[in-house]
Amino acid sequence: MDHSSSSSAGSVHNMAVFHGSMSTSLFSAAWTPGNEGTYAATCIFLIVLAALFRGLLAAKGVLERRWLAQELARRYVVVEGRGSLAGSLAADPEAKKASLVLSENGAEENVVVVERRGAHANHARPWRLSVDPVRALVDTVIVGVGYLLMIAVMSMNYGYFLSVLGGTFIGTLLVGRWILPTEH
Repeated sequence: MDHSSSSSAGSVHNMAVFHGSMSTSLFSAAWTPGNEGTYAATCIFLIVLAALFRGLLAAKGVLERRWLAQELARRYVVVEGRGSLAGSLAADPEAKKASLVLSENGAEENVVVVERRGAHANHARPWRLSVDPVRALVDTVIVGVGYLLMIAVMSMNYGYFLSVLGGTFIGTLLVGRWILPTEH
């Protein structure tokens, strides 16, 4: 009984040690390199996958900035004389204003067209069909690729580990300036 418990404890202990076996399976038993060439190809795949992961984070950053710019550039029409809203917009230093006259069927209305400037961190943007499903899809792909990279690192194969690090370096070197600071 002591022998079986120490044997199972020993195998668990060995799993937490990096190794350099070229026959380490990746993602499934079917993907087990059989020689140095297939091991090298697997490592190259992981480099590309890690660089792609950084590219996806950069693409999300570009999309988020574009969506925020569209939200901030959205024009709001406010009818003057409606009380505190028009007054508060007129006093807002971050708003670009233009006084206009709108006419419909001969009736003229004085309005103020307002364009918001600057990022408003406390302001939750409304749900949009053109934005939120795309955001959810991009996030899902990012998480899926991230988990695949995590599984590769958890194989404890130092070649796979170094490949993921190398791909992260290359991807960040190429597109890191577009990744949002909140992403990792």
